[in-house]
Amino acid sequence: MDANDVERLIESGVEDAEATVSQPRGVDDDDHLAATVVSPAFEGETLVDQHEMVYDALGEHMTTDIHALELKTYTPEEYERKWAENGDRDA
Repeated sequence: MDANDVERLIESGVEDAEATVSQPRGVDDDDHLAATVVSPAFEGETLVDQHEMVYDALGEHMTTDIHALELKTYTPEEYERKWAENGDRDA
């Protein structure tokens, strides 16, 4: 599945989400993807619940079109703090 399509699904399924999706380093197929998702909807949710929100947004594509998804989820505050520490917006 195309990374842009995955971004659109996540952003339409998770409230106020900003998603960046790409292929992980060293991987050369569309079935293995890496996603960084930032949303205020993650506030107060456990990491497991945050990931579940993303998986729910992707629906059946998680079992049919996406073989593996490396997922990082952040609230906007967590993401800004991480960026300030690392200088890497996709950290």
